[in-house]
Amino acid sequence: MEFSLEVLTFLFFVASLAGFIDAMAGGGGLLTVPALLAAGVPPTQALATNKLQSSFGSFSASLYFIRNGLVSLKEMRLAIFFTFIGAAIGAEAVQFIDASILTSLIPVLLILISLYFLLAPPTRESSHGKQKISDAMFALTVGGSVGFYDGFFGLALALSLPFALWRLDISHWWMQPRVPRC
Repeated sequence: MEFSLEVLTFLFFVASLAGFIDAMAGGGGLLTVPALLAAGVPPTQALATNKLQSSFGSFSASLYFIRNGLVSLKEMRLAIFFTFIGAAIGAEAVQFIDASILTSLIPVLLILISLYFLLAPPTRESSHGKQKISDAMFALTVGGSVGFYDGFFGLALALSLPFALWRLDISHWWMQPRVPRC
């Protein structure tokens, strides 16, 4: 696939803006994927290109959280495992969907996922209430489904995940260290 200089210039500026937005809040894929689709890139390649570019930011953010003690790899190992498995299944599954269906599916998925997180009731009573699912079940269900979503689609994960965790009423657990500070 060859692109004209104008299309390459357009994609460069969109990618630069998306990188800037990703660095501040995430969600740059909401710009890059539609731009790649508009340029004629097949949907699976557009999603894969977005995933490659966003993986650098994800790696950098993960490294920051680990180095600053905000995430314990030991405590999160089960969630990481199921997230990896879910992502592998999602990345494999997206390849079996016809490109025309996938092009129509992308905006529908964004709308449905947004509505779910907006309307779903919390799964815990309160931020200090009794936990309704075990850590292992949380790792399997949330880690696996987030991994699948990220591997299959991945758009707006950085924007929707904190809101999802808020709806699950575990954002305090996810976003704060679990070790007391001295």
